[in-house]
Order: sequence, then structure tokens, then C-alpha cells
Amino acid sequence: MMRGPKKMAMAVRQPDGEMYIETKELTTHSWQKWPLVRGVCSFVDSLVTGYHCLMKSAEVSMGEEAFEQEESKFDKWINDTFGEKAGNFVMALAAVAGGALALVLFLVIPTAMTGLLGRFVELGLWRALIEGVLKIVMLVGYMALVSRMKDIQRMFAYHGAEHKTIACYEAGLELTVENVRPCSRFHPRCGTSFLLIVVLLSILVGALITSTNTLLRIVLKLLLLPVVMGVGYEIIKFCGRHDNALTRAVSAPGLWLQHITTNEPDDSMIECAIAAVLPVLPEDPDEGKW
Repeated sequence: MMRGPKKMAMAVRQPDGEMYIETKELTTHSWQKWPLVRGVCSFVDSLVTGYHCLMKSAEVSMGEEAFEQEESKFDKWINDTFGEKAGNFVMALAAVAGGALALVLFLVIPTAMTGLLGRFVELGLWRALIEGVLKIVMLVGYMALVSRMKDIQRMFAYHGAEHKTIACYEAGLELTVENVRPCSRFHPRCGTSFLLIVVLLSILVGALITSTNTLLRIVLKLLLLPVVMGVGYEIIKFCGRHDNALTRAVSAPGLWLQHITTNEPDDSMIECAIAAVLPVLPEDPDEGKW
């Protein structure tokens, strides 16, 4: 999946070997481009779009027959209630569920575990640090565990192909398999880097919350999360526009985590990535700059 200034495209290899390409015009309001606000909008859009692309790619790559099954009562209610918009409802529901699960895993559980520890040990200023360490351990541990799954390994290889293709384009090279293959699979503007920066920023925010009440800390962190995501996006954007010692240091943790979330792709995966990026490239290269 590739996203450009005006279009989004997805390329999938069909069972017969042919390439399926789906493109979509992007429509954004001016307020969605405001600093800080655009980070939250981008995160929500990524959840919804990512789920759609995963489901559509699975359907195309495996064939529609693999998804044919008897309609359940829930499916019938969804279709009867929402009609043609049933798919959009399901995708929105899945995005909300995925976001809620992430909040529980990486915000609620670390804070609750630290609060439980605080009942037996006086944590003081160490509370925020312990919460932060637990967040990072859970994030990296989760990534490492899912990366052992065969299907996820293949998906992470496609992730690597996306990064390599973008790196090739940004280097001003012709988008061919031969040119893309040697490019780096690590990229500072990756969603993995964004997620890690959000976690690191949340540690700093947690240090500013002086209350030791676990429930209150969770509520305050949830309320401040949009701000954290907005700031995190701006940091990623800044690092994408500048290359110096500071930006390289800020990008380093995210690039390290990409050793888990990206794999080296084969040539067929690179071909898919190239097919996905070509339709979204702007006529004016400056429009694609961060």
C-alpha cells in the first residue's frame, strides 16, 4: 500500500500471478493539515485504511472463494442495517477495536501494573520510569512475538519492499527491481517509528502527572494521548525533512525497531511495491516532500 499527496494505491499479486491494483482519490479538509491535528487524523486514517487493505489483499491473493461462507445472523444484521455502507461500518468497528486493544496493552496495563506495585513499594519519581519501561517491553515483546508468525513475516517483507521502493524514489533513481533491491529497508518516516516515539513521549507526559491514583493517571493519559500523537507526528515529519546528528539520534530507536517489523523482500514483493507507488507519484516532485 502506498499513499501520495492526492492518491492512495494498493497492489496485490493474484493467484494467477497477475497484479491487481486499486487506486483511490484522497480528499482532505484544510483543518486536517493543521499542525498537531494532522497527526491524530493520520493515525485514525491509517487504522481504517490499513484494515481495508489487509482484508482486500487477503481476498484478492487467496481468491474470493476462500471467503465465501454462510452468512451469520450478525452479518445479516449488518447488511440489513447499513446496506452498501456495511463494509465501511465493519472497517470502522475493526479500527476502533484495534485502537482500543492497543490502548489496553500499551497504556492501561503498564499503568495498572505499576499502580499495583506502588501498593507494596514507595515508587516516588520512579513511577513514570517504571511505567515507561513496561510500555517499551510490551511493545517490543509484542512485535517480536507476532514477527515469528509465518504470515506476519511475509507481511513484514512487503513492509520492507515499501521502504526500499520509497528510498529508491527519494534517491532519484528509476523505479526498477534492480535499483530498489539494494536500497535500505529502514526508513525514518515509518509507522513503527511513529509508534515508538509516541510511547517515548508518553513516558515524559507520565512524569508530569504527579497523582499516584492509578485510575486518574489512566484517564489523564487518555485525555493527553491526542496531544502526544500530534507532537509525535510533527517530530517524525521534522526528521523526514532534515538530516543531521539530532534527527538521526531521534530516528535511531525507530530504525532499530524496524529490524523486527521489516524483512528483506523477494523480487515479486518489490514488483508489487513499485506497482503500488507509481499511481500515487505526484507530477511535481515537490508535492511529495514532507
